[in-house]
Amino acid sequence: MKINKSDFVISAVRKKQYPADGLPEVAFVGRSNVGKSSLINTIINRKNLARTSGKPGKTQTINFYLINDNFHLVDLPGYGFAKVSRDIKEKWAEFIEEYLNDRPNLVGIIQLIDLRHPPTEDDLMMFDWLKHLGIPFLLVATKADKISRGQHLKHKKIIREKLMINNEDIQLFSAEDKTGKEEVLKWISGQLAFEEVEADEV
Repeated sequence: MKINKSDFVISAVRKKQYPADGLPEVAFVGRSNVGKSSLINTIINRKNLARTSGKPGKTQTINFYLINDNFHLVDLPGYGFAKVSRDIKEKWAEFIEEYLNDRPNLVGIIQLIDLRHPPTEDDLMMFDWLKHLGIPFLLVATKADKISRGQHLKHKKIIREKLMINNEDIQLFSAEDKTGKEEVLKWISGQLAFEEVEADEV
C-alpha cells in the first residue's frame, strides 16, 4: 500500500465527535511515550502530522487521521503514565474503552510495546483485552534501533514470555531507520482488504 494523502480530521473526547463518514479505521494503542505518533508519521511519510512529544501523556484525546481519502488511522491516548492524576487516568481509560468496544468502523488494532523493556502489567491487560475483543490486532515492538540487532531475538522472547504468547507475531519497528514500516503498512492493507471483501459479501 502506498500512502499519497494524509490529513488530520479531529481530536475527539466523546463518541458524538467521531467521524461519521463510515470509513474503516485502524487504531493504535500503547503506553505513553512508546512511539505511537512516531510510527504514524513514519508510515504516512509525514514528519509532524501526528504530534510527538518528549513529555509522556501529552496525547489526551482520540486523534483521527484521514488516509488516502478512504480510511482512518486512530491514535488513542497512551496508558500507564504515572505522573498524571487519577482522574485523568480514568478519563483516558473511558476514552479507550468506549472507542474499542463500540466503534463498528474498527477493522484492526496495533498494540505498541517498547522492545527495550519487558511488557508492563498495563501492556498485559491491554493485550488480554484485545484478544477478547475479537478484532484483528498486530503487536509492534518499537524503538528497535535502540538496542543491537544481536539482542532483538532475546528481547522478543522476553515479550513473548511475559504475554504468554506462542502464535502471535511480533513486528519490530524503528522510526529512525524505518525498520518494519513496509510490514506494518502491509498488515493495515490486509485489514482494509478483508473489510472490502466482507462488504461485497453482504
